[in-house]
Amino acid sequence: MKQLELVAKFERDKEQTAAQQFRLAQQQVAQQRQKLSSLQQYRLDYLKQIQANGKGGVGAKVYHQHLNFVGKLEKACQQQMNVISQTTLAADQRKRAWLEQQKRRKAVEMLIEKKAEEAQKRAQREEQHMMDEFAAQKYFRQRFT
Repeated sequence: MKQLELVAKFERDKEQTAAQQFRLAQQQVAQQRQKLSSLQQYRLDYLKQIQANGKGGVGAKVYHQHLNFVGKLEKACQQQMNVISQTTLAADQRKRAWLEQQKRRKAVEMLIEKKAEEAQKRAQREEQHMMDEFAAQKYFRQRFT
């Protein structure tokens, strides 16, 4: 039983580690989404600024530079979406690993409970056997004395 307790502790520790890794992966996804949101907001603000500055007219070179920069911002947003996809996949893998470890821990704990119940039933049977033996001895003593 002591060995099973050690295994259970080991499995609980592994589960805690897996849960922590999953939480960290979730945080990473949230951070990457925040970066995308910031990039998108910056792009929107930049477009508004171009629109406001362009009302008086801008030269072709300046207009081309603005469009080029907006294109770079679009590309950065797309790259950030790819990063989010990768971090989301990693978080999903961490979640599956955590849930699998949780199953292992529960299986060990169920085995420990089963062994404890068996030991308790065995002890109860032994106690009942001793009580029956005492009752039989008392009966024979009373009967034959």
